[in-house]
Amino acid sequence: MQINWYPGHMAKAKRMLQENLRLIDVVVEVVDARCPASTRNPDFDDLFAGKERVIVLNKCDLADAVLTRKWLEYLRSEGYRALDFVATRNSLRKNAIEVIKCAAEEKIARMRAKGVTKTVRAMVVGIPNVGKSTFINCIAGSVRAQVGDKPGVTRGKQWVRITPYLELMDTPGLLWPKLDDALYAKRLAYIGSIKDDILDVEKLAADLIDTLRGEYPDALALRYGIELSSADSANDVMERICVQRGFKLPNGEHDTERCVRILLDEFRGGRIVRTTLDAPPEPCNDESN
Repeated sequence: MQINWYPGHMAKAKRMLQENLRLIDVVVEVVDARCPASTRNPDFDDLFAGKERVIVLNKCDLADAVLTRKWLEYLRSEGYRALDFVATRNSLRKNAIEVIKCAAEEKIARMRAKGVTKTVRAMVVGIPNVGKSTFINCIAGSVRAQVGDKPGVTRGKQWVRITPYLELMDTPGLLWPKLDDALYAKRLAYIGSIKDDILDVEKLAADLIDTLRGEYPDALALRYGIELSSADSANDVMERICVQRGFKLPNGEHDTERCVRILLDEFRGGRIVRTTLDAPPEPCNDESN
């Protein structure tokens, strides 16, 4: 999948992040729990070297719960503070605030020793459409940052005060310059982190059907009330969905465009199946023979 996905404002966003790093105690990296590897910007490790990091697996209510637990174990084994998160669950707010504060505990302790109560400043980063602003609004307890269900809503930094001693900086979604991994590109497109208007969405929907049938064989049949056989192509599946849902054009042909739109929207909303497309890496075995 060849995608020109690094628009000019991305270079400006990266410069803005670099210029503000001196103000920051903790970097909170938000990723999509359905694609924890695909939605991690590989440039962040160098960009934020030396900063305490928290990784938030957002939208975990749309992901496979078993694999989410495995991802948390893996990330923690790599030395990150990691937590699962759902922006609609206010009960998770307190835990998220505590994890961020714990990441800055060394700086807090140093300032306390000087008789100063430190205000922790955290920068919230991630690629487009992983839910950075929604995460901030949830733990702020009110709408403070701009949100949207499409990539590219936040275009500049926004400071949000969470408590008297915790401030978060919302930042634009930052991509990396070249997307070489075709599998990652496809997964990013599935979850909506790449704008549909630069994609062949009919081909994308067909690929998604094939992926779901490989990983979750019964999911499409259960969601759409259709019968499928192993011999059916992705086009066959779309035709059956059109028949079942009554998606028909005035000339009597199947409205596949509507089917594609519904299929992608329902997958992204978790209404077809809870799925995690990236498996966590296997733990390294360093034992000598």
